[in-house]
Amino acid sequence: MKVTVVGAGAVGATCADNIARKELCTELVLLDIKEGLAEGKAQDMMQTAALLGFDTKIVGSTNDYSKTAGSDVVVITSGIPRKPGMTREELIGTNAGIVKGVAENILKFSPDAIIIVISNPMDTMTYLALQATGLPKHRIIGMGGTLDSSRFKYQLSQHLGCSPADLNAVVVGGHGDTTMIPLIRLATWNSIPVTQFLSAEQQTQIVNDTMVGGATLTKLIGTSAWYAPGAAGAALVESIVRDQKKLFTCCVSLEGEFGQSDICLGVPVTIGRKGWEKILDCQLNESEQAAFNKSADAVRSMNDVLKTL
Repeated sequence: MKVTVVGAGAVGATCADNIARKELCTELVLLDIKEGLAEGKAQDMMQTAALLGFDTKIVGSTNDYSKTAGSDVVVITSGIPRKPGMTREELIGTNAGIVKGVAENILKFSPDAIIIVISNPMDTMTYLALQATGLPKHRIIGMGGTLDSSRFKYQLSQHLGCSPADLNAVVVGGHGDTTMIPLIRLATWNSIPVTQFLSAEQQTQIVNDTMVGGATLTKLIGTSAWYAPGAAGAALVESIVRDQKKLFTCCVSLEGEFGQSDICLGVPVTIGRKGWEKILDCQLNESEQAAFNKSADAVRSMNDVLKTL
C-alpha cells in the first residue's frame, strides 16, 4: 500500500506523521514545491521510527511526481493557508491553480488513486478536482466535514464533561464559518440525545462555537490549524486502506441527494477501499433542510468564481 501527501506544510506533515505512526502504508511519499522541505520533514519523521516503533518508509520529494507513482491514496493539502481576517473564499484564486495542477500531475503516475482534498476553500477545491480530473465521483473526497464534526464533539464534550469518543455528532453542509450546520438535534452521548443534558442556551453556544472553530484558532495562532485537520485526513486514509466502512461527514458529489445536484457538499458517507461508498440520509427537518439549501447556495456562488479564473 502506498500513500502520497502533497504539501509538506503544517497540515500535510501532521497528516503524514499520523499515517506513518499508524503504519497505514508500506511507503509514504511527502511532496512539496519548496526545495528540500519535504525531504527534510521526511527524514525528521523517519528518525522517530526507532523511537515510536513504526516501519513505514517515508520519502520526501521536491515536485518530482514520478516518486508518487502507484499511490493508492493521495491527500492534497497544497495551497496558501488562511491568515487572520481572511475568509476561505478569498483563497480561491490562488489555490484553484495549485489544486488543479496537483491533481493532474498525480493522475499521470497514479491513475487509480483515491484523492482526499484538504486545501481551502475545501468544498470548491473538491468540486474543482472532480471537474478537472473527470474521475468517478466516489474517488474524490473533501475532508472538511470530518474536521468540523470532530470540533463539534469537542465543544459538546466541554459542556457535558465527557469523553469526545463517547459522542456521535455530525456537521453537514459547507466547510465554512457560515455554511456548516452542526446537527445538535441528532447528536448523542452513547445513544442518548445530548439535548437532554443541555439547556437551549448551551446548545446555541455549542453550535456557534463549532461554526467559528477554525476562525477562532486562526486568531489565536496566526494561521490555520494543523493538528486536527491533519488527523482528520489521516482518519480518512485509514478507513480507506483498511476498508473500515466508517461513517464520516465528507464533501462529496451530490446528484439529487439532500435536494442538491452539481455540487460537492458535506454529508454523512461511509468510507472504504473504493473511496466514499454510500450517502446516508439523516432525514433533515424543515429548518435544517432550509439551512442546507442556503449553504449549498453559498458554496455554489464560490464555485462560480472558478469560471472567471
